[in-house]
Amino acid sequence: MNPAMWISKTGVQVQDAKLQAIANNLANVNTVGFKRDRVVAEDLFYQVEQQPGAQRADNTLAPSGIQLGNGTRVVGTQKVFTTGNLQTTGQSLDVAIVGNGFLQVARPDGETAYTRAGQLQVDAEGRLVNAQGLPLLPEITVPANATAITIGENGVVSATVPGSATPTELGQLTLASFVNPTGLLALGENLYQATASSGAATEGNPGEEAFGKLKQGALEGSNVQVVEEMVDMIAAQRSYEMNTKVLSAADNMLQSLAQAVR
Repeated sequence: MNPAMWISKTGVQVQDAKLQAIANNLANVNTVGFKRDRVVAEDLFYQVEQQPGAQRADNTLAPSGIQLGNGTRVVGTQKVFTTGNLQTTGQSLDVAIVGNGFLQVARPDGETAYTRAGQLQVDAEGRLVNAQGLPLLPEITVPANATAITIGENGVVSATVPGSATPTELGQLTLASFVNPTGLLALGENLYQATASSGAATEGNPGEEAFGKLKQGALEGSNVQVVEEMVDMIAAQRSYEMNTKVLSAADNMLQSLAQAVR
């Protein structure tokens, strides 16, 4: 088989993966706390017919040699953890992280998951939970007779209760950070899980050290830029078309060769 057919086939596969990532980004353009994906590709091994600098028959050195590539492949995908636009909601239990860090929640299996989506609610037991009903860590319980809840930039949660002149402090929201956040495992439902690649979570209070601050009554929107994704989609489509044209050209060459040897 003509090597060009195999090479163009690998190019088609990479562009298909890029298109899938772009489709997922656009589908989540309005998902709170979503971080866009990007596909990372690399070239495959080379068929070296002559080493660069090899001595030739006329006692000269080959300046570049002969190295023929064998295509490309997807080597990984990366989450881009830039901050999304803040959306003011006015809801007291909505909280956005302005800067680095993740909220921590407890999964049903006891594992800790991490999220940037701050759509908080109160469950039947009075605990602060995320949109999926998973309790925040550390756990904070809101009194049943609370008339107002305040979440400070430093993560201190307070509630106003009848009969008290000053708000009652309920607890402290903490954030987690990672050495390599792109190494987190995306679980869906706006959740991430720590891996050996991300490193262990470092916990701290909002506003301290490298941790971002919390903003009550706002949510962090998706960091997907629609225009950028559309440009990437057009580029991927054109690259896909060019690779299929190479397939067609290689097929025509083989057809001509087959007709010539009949």
